[in-house]
Amino acid sequence: MLAPRTRSLVQVGWDAPDDPPAPPRVHRSKDTGTPSTARCAEPNRRLRSIDVLTDRVIQARNVRKSYGERVVLDVDELSVEKGEIFALLGPNGAGKTTFTEILEGLRSHDSGELSVLGEDPRRATAAWRTRVGVVLQDSQDYAQLTVREILEHFASLYAGARDVAELTHAVGLHEQRDQLARQLSGGQRRRLDVALGLVGRPEVLFLDEPTTGFDPEVRRQFWELILDLRREGTTIVLTTHYLDEAEHLADRVAVISAGRIVDVDTPQRLGGRHLAKAVVGWNDEHGAHRMETEDPTGAVLELAGRYGGDVPQLTVTRPTLEDIYLHMIGDNA
Repeated sequence: MLAPRTRSLVQVGWDAPDDPPAPPRVHRSKDTGTPSTARCAEPNRRLRSIDVLTDRVIQARNVRKSYGERVVLDVDELSVEKGEIFALLGPNGAGKTTFTEILEGLRSHDSGELSVLGEDPRRATAAWRTRVGVVLQDSQDYAQLTVREILEHFASLYAGARDVAELTHAVGLHEQRDQLARQLSGGQRRRLDVALGLVGRPEVLFLDEPTTGFDPEVRRQFWELILDLRREGTTIVLTTHYLDEAEHLADRVAVISAGRIVDVDTPQRLGGRHLAKAVVGWNDEHGAHRMETEDPTGAVLELAGRYGGDVPQLTVTRPTLEDIYLHMIGDNA
């Protein structure tokens, strides 16, 4: 517990344990509007059920945001299901951050209908904010406290908080758990931000470029943590520039370009990827050959018959997610 250092927590700009929640944080603040008996009534809870008569945790229709005459976001319709990992892809300036900040309640939309966990984020209650976890793109300054002290402090604000040791292992900070936060590298500070977003077991977790600065091993460990969260029923909205990350983690992917949703589908079907023709290539004494086909297996069998066995230097390729993505965003890349 950090009771002897509560004053320091306030001095570095955090909410004291009895302060009301403030939205622009990487962590979720304590719900002081709910009696303590209600907060602690479910110490072993995994998740609360959402307060709407649907499994759609996020619903958006005709959501629009402008700055002067410039429209930066115009989403006709989008929904995210409970327990889904939903990835948002798009080039810089496409509207990803604007849209996610509107969903998080950090920015207001101008018009349209929007529901996150049954509430409009513009009018969200303190209780709603305790159900939403946010990991912003920018790291926060935690002054002279250690990694363990920071996580233990915020864990003390939630019933059923995640175990601190589990968190430090999951984000690759266990060896640095007793190190001062100001001594962490940039990548390590990013891992601490992610841990703070997870500490309260949110029902909906927004992750903005969460694995920036992670080495490959820690990145894979973090992917496993995200998949574990989905198995628990957590809904996750992920923005990332790593297409392999979206392909590995996401149930569905939305591509946003120039403020509009271009397509929403599974990584395997996005942009008609599953319908795209395969390219069969081979080399022989006459040179290099290439053919496009909807039936690569049949094409290879036909070639094998023609060559009487192995086809020389045979390759079979299909469009990657990156190929489809770059085609979809076109000149906005």
